[in-house]
Amino acid sequence: MTTTKIWPTLRYVDAHAAIRYLVDVLGFTEKAAYGDGDRVDHAELRWPEGGGVMLGSASRDDSAIDDLPAGVGSIYIVTDDPDAVYARVTAAGWRLTREMREEDYGSRGFTCRDPEGVHWSLGTYAGTP
Repeated sequence: MTTTKIWPTLRYVDAHAAIRYLVDVLGFTEKAAYGDGDRVDHAELRWPEGGGVMLGSASRDDSAIDDLPAGVGSIYIVTDDPDAVYARVTAAGWRLTREMREEDYGSRGFTCRDPEGVHWSLGTYAGTP
């Protein structure tokens, strides 16, 4: 098993809703979520093809990214099936900032924004070996 060594972190105004749409629309798996009531102190979401993100509520005041507004960020996710994710994103009404396209470097992918404004790029490019 490969251990994830890079964890992008995000802040959301409604972290519970963010978890739901990242799981239901993008396809993450919720591994953990800790907090009280409306607040999420820490959540871990795993990408089924490897890796993951952590997120929490913007109302926290002890995060390393407290000075950033909620809904800020840009994440690239490698997927073998960008068309399936694209179909879920468009069905959910997320804003597309780059339509599905073939890139000169061999990737097929697209970019969208989640309901709070984070940019999510998904494509087949997994980096150079």
